Amino acid sequence: MSNIEYVTLEVADPAAAEEFYAAAFGADERVRTRASQAPATGFRGFTMSLVVSQPATVDSFIDSAVDAGAKPAQPAKKSLWGYGGAVQAPDGTIWTVASSSKKNTGPASRHIDELVLQLGVADVAASKQFYVDHGFSVAKSYGRRYAEFDSGPVKLTLNKRAALAKVAGIPADGTGPHGLAIGTDAEPATDPDGFVLEQITS
Repeated sequence: MSNIEYVTLEVADPAAAEEFYAAAFGADERVRTRASQAPATGFRGFTMSLVVSQPATVDSFIDSAVDAGAKPAQPAKKSLWGYGGAVQAPDGTIWTVASSSKKNTGPASRHIDELVLQLGVADVAASKQFYVDHGFSVAKSYGRRYAEFDSGPVKLTLNKRAALAKVAGIPADGTGPHGLAIGTDAEPATDPDGFVLEQITS
């Protein structure tokens, strides 16, 4: 089955972006950057998400991201599903940090349980079929609202674009390229919403 080994964020200043991510979340080979001057405005149609064990760890990552230069997008708070919040990195990428737990069981750690790429799409069913056709295995699916894949080091989810933007705390409008390439062992392709699959490199 197909896996996602890393994501590449296309940013104006890769060196500055890498410095930010190291300070905010810790260096992670699953998140790469490369230069792009392509103009884009508003929501790029995706978010990156860190899934962690408890609220204190959520707060730790959000605080370090803001200290490193991120803008708060959604204040961390409890919800029906757990606890989480969102920030916008200086390069424009929206990052959510979340835990399914609403209570702390110990001091905050810097451990990330899962890295998730959340795509906001026009038609979840059509996009799900695209990824199935390209070798991805569905883990969960809720009709035309949500799909989740067993995709290896980087988990992939499909969400309605407006719903994903709402969770991130920003308007759903946006223009220009996504500024994202998905590093995978699947064949190179472009999905129905313009997200690009690139074959992995060393």
